[in-house]
Amino acid sequence: MLITRALMAGLSDVGRVRGENEDQFLVADLNRSMTIHASTLPVDDETQLYSGMIGQLLVVADGISGAPGAVVASQIGVGTVARYVLNTMPWFLSLNHDHDDDQEKALLAALLEVESAVEEQARVDPEFAGMGTTLTMAYIVWPRLYVVNVGDSRCYLLRDGTLEQLTHDQTAAAQLVEDGTLSPEQAARSPLSRILVSSIGQGMSSFRPDVYRTELVSGDRLLLCTDGLTAMVDDLRISRMLGEGDTPETVCQALADEANEAGGHDNITVAVAFCLEPMERQT
Repeated sequence: MLITRALMAGLSDVGRVRGENEDQFLVADLNRSMTIHASTLPVDDETQLYSGMIGQLLVVADGISGAPGAVVASQIGVGTVARYVLNTMPWFLSLNHDHDDDQEKALLAALLEVESAVEEQARVDPEFAGMGTTLTMAYIVWPRLYVVNVGDSRCYLLRDGTLEQLTHDQTAAAQLVEDGTLSPEQAARSPLSRILVSSIGQGMSSFRPDVYRTELVSGDRLLLCTDGLTAMVDDLRISRMLGEGDTPETVCQALADEANEAGGHDNITVAVAFCLEPMERQT
């Protein structure tokens, strides 16, 4: 079986205007392991066995400014996703693409877990009433890419020099573009682009996650980012920098620097993956 080989990195920068960084990110390899304490098999006690990588995970979250507990909401978001994927999501779904629909349901369940955790924290601590966050998650199980999104953080795919935004911004401006009321250029300049119509927290009525699925090929590059990048740097420049970077680390730094040079009006968070040639799983 082919397994994922993607180089990954992430970076979060407070920007030049905000006094606090309300963004969070995570990039992680997902593996299975077993610690054997005792067995009739010919292994030593306390032997730890590892399987090959079963997937890779990238997450970005942007706590909603203007609401109390923005940092707490984004921390809960990323932390809950990590725990759910590690402890709850059935790993065997990753091994058989016949279970694609079940895999999507499992990832949506992870976001429901995040929504519940954020709402519960707001309920028990009135200081955080109304807190919320965006969250964009990419789960790679070669060659599948699953993306789940709530809010206006984004996931981009760069392939053969062409940049595609896989997610749709869940904003008032984006809705008007879909209705034909605004052009994409008008929406980018509209203050309605800052108004979320879907988020984690702030009441269940605003929680409307989207899920996307596509196939990756060697050479693809992925970018997850908060709007601190996209509000400052246009897609053409993002495409060029994502394609020209030598490593995920240098791309992350270059994008953050570019957003800061353009004004750095918000926190800037990016997570980047370079997809390499897949390799056979060891059995």
